[in-house]
Amino acid sequence: MDILHLKEKVIGLVAYMKEVGYTSQYIWYINHLTKWIVSNSMCYEWQNYADIEHTLAKLWHNKHTFANKSRLLRIIQRYDEEASLPDGHKHYHKPSNYNQLCEEFMKVVDIACKFIGKDTKMVPTIKVAMSSFFLTLQKYGINSLDAIDEKAVQMVFSPNDIPIRSHSFKYSVEYGLKKCVSYYNDGIIEHIMSYLPTIPNSRKNIQYLTEAEIEAIKHVLEHDKTISLQDKAIATIALYTGLRSCDISALTMKDFDWEGDLIIITQSKTGTALTLPLRAVVGNAIYDYLVEERPKCYEPYVFLTVNSPYRKLHTSNLNAICVKIMHKAGIRLKVSDRKGLHLFRHYVATSLLQAGVQQPVISSTLGHASPKSLNPYLNAEFKSLKECALSIENYPVRKEVFYQ
Repeated sequence: MDILHLKEKVIGLVAYMKEVGYTSQYIWYINHLTKWIVSNSMCYEWQNYADIEHTLAKLWHNKHTFANKSRLLRIIQRYDEEASLPDGHKHYHKPSNYNQLCEEFMKVVDIACKFIGKDTKMVPTIKVAMSSFFLTLQKYGINSLDAIDEKAVQMVFSPNDIPIRSHSFKYSVEYGLKKCVSYYNDGIIEHIMSYLPTIPNSRKNIQYLTEAEIEAIKHVLEHDKTISLQDKAIATIALYTGLRSCDISALTMKDFDWEGDLIIITQSKTGTALTLPLRAVVGNAIYDYLVEERPKCYEPYVFLTVNSPYRKLHTSNLNAICVKIMHKAGIRLKVSDRKGLHLFRHYVATSLLQAGVQQPVISSTLGHASPKSLNPYLNAEFKSLKECALSIENYPVRKEVFYQ
């Protein structure tokens, strides 16, 4: 790390950022941090960029300020050490739990994943759960299978006697350990499994959008001129197609058959093809955005960031757009209220159910890999649920039950 010549070297970085359209404010931040590094290098005697980041952590205690400083520092570091130019994407990835495991625990996870098989989609889930399980044990000073006892396992699931783990986490850990039983034939895996607590499988009902909320959203999309055409198009797609946020984010120009009025995609979650009708209200919203607001660039994705360098929107951006529209509609204002595009997907499912559409057709429309995926939506299909209600007219009930 040549700090003495860093200021001169960053001139090339700044020139590139100006050329591709970074804001003057962001470029100022880069220049300001560079000057700060150069002027303070003798005081702190940094040997590498990790030392600089450590100093930033000490000086700026606010996590958001520190995160911004670190992000700028990594841009400078990548340009200084690798001659890599910024592209708007994050290039720093926090070390995974798996990568922090000791050799013995990492071997157990590897064996479990090997016996599960590469073709199953369970491998990532099992790997994450087992890595979290063993890393927590490591934090309690346990670094071998022999040292794991019941107390240690209970600390993973209920530290300070407060349960913090779910049924699915316990199931994933147990499933992975079962796959290792044949490899460790000394009974040690069975002992660890016997320490796992019993956690009931419970699932909360999915919050749903009421008809009044849907009407409020439609009114905002149609009449509120402060909403950008991009936000309107994204919300309209979600509201009328039920597409997942990951699939909306991944939409490209080639996914639209404008003459046939079709949306043809390969789903990000399942990898299967999905064809949906392109309704006029959806097509018009997309067309308006493409013609009047979308940046002129060669990116294949439909929905792009507002500022250069242009890139596709992340799913978190889409959910933020959804929250903004709900606030403008005056709905879902409580912190505890569920928000996000998945509520629109739930609305499409329940609307089709109430209209009498057969469940296989609905599953196909939503792109479900399994018909069972539709089951959670049935809990909000009140039209059919009311038909299952039993009359209590033969059982006299005191009025105090209903009135105070």
